[in-house]
Amino acid sequence: MFEVPRPSVAVTGGDELFPVHRIYCIGHNYAAHVRELGGNPDRQQPLWFMKPADAIVASGSSIAYPTRTADLHHEIELVVAIGQTAVNVSVEEASDCIFGYAVGIDLTRRDLQAEAKKGGRPWDTAKGFDHSAPIGAIHEVGRVGHPSAGRIWLAVNDELRQEADLDEMIWRVPEAIADLSTLFALMPGDLIYTGTPAGVGPLEHGDTIKGGIDGLGEIALTINPL
Repeated sequence: MFEVPRPSVAVTGGDELFPVHRIYCIGHNYAAHVRELGGNPDRQQPLWFMKPADAIVASGSSIAYPTRTADLHHEIELVVAIGQTAVNVSVEEASDCIFGYAVGIDLTRRDLQAEAKKGGRPWDTAKGFDHSAPIGAIHEVGRVGHPSAGRIWLAVNDELRQEADLDEMIWRVPEAIADLSTLFALMPGDLIYTGTPAGVGPLEHGDTIKGGIDGLGEIALTINPL
């Protein structure tokens, strides 16, 4: 039988790798972003969706513009790496389940997402495509603590597009984990993309993308030219 390599993410400070189990994403977690998409930012039940584990892409990579879309968008996000099993955990217990944090980008086929929303269909083709989850190296909690505030930003071709503060999240990280743990048994190796601030926008062939979060470094990505 053939072997399928398990996707993994680099961990800062050594040669250790974080093997990825599942990727969960929360939508509509910054009020300004909800408004720019025409939604109501009032706090409601978190909106969850998933990406396949092998959608991850290491920082510094060059990727192809995805097929079946003419409107690829960037979404800079704080990513949480889960380090222990979490089932029905409380908000107070949630932080104990975290291995570390990273900078990530949720790439989105916005046109396919709009079609799915209009038809009341799932977002899988809009969110879960190949190379749709770029991520930087994971910083262990023991090194960075639990970031709850700090600048989060993204620039395309050195033009600043997204800029906000982590404290603008509607659902804070412990709250998000507690909610998600009532829907799934969270396992070591899970990643949680925690939502994006306002300023999302289109990407073109040849674009260079950079982003960062205070205390967690930066991420870089290039869309291959035609």
